[in-house]
Amino acid sequence: MVVVIAADAPVGVALNTAALLGVALGHHHDEVVGHDTVDATGNPHTGMCAHPIPVLRASAEQLHDLRTQAAARDGVTVHDMNQVAQRSRTYDQMSATLSGTKAEDIEYLGLALYGPRPTVDSLTGALPLYR
Repeated sequence: MVVVIAADAPVGVALNTAALLGVALGHHHDEVVGHDTVDATGNPHTGMCAHPIPVLRASAEQLHDLRTQAAARDGVTVHDMNQVAQRSRTYDQMSATLSGTKAEDIEYLGLALYGPRPTVDSLTGALPLYR
């Protein structure tokens, strides 16, 4: 798993993008969420991601290319956050707007990739960490 955020996204948008992509990863890939745990006092703590998720940075052009390349790879699931979704007030509004938007006109704020490590590494290995 890896999350890639747009290099020019404002901090609030970048954080929101990472959070939304994390929810998508957890929802679509149950096996990444660990079991619930309990602390020494007996307080429950719900399961969270059991694996590290590197957060990387890419330009808008790199995000567009990465999405295209990743979607063409067997075994890789691509989750994306785009400006259509970010500007929409409701999920229905986002769906309606996105259905009328050509793929080349979509501006990505971030991507989450899930798949075999060698494949994901080959797609993202040259990208820097988000700092």
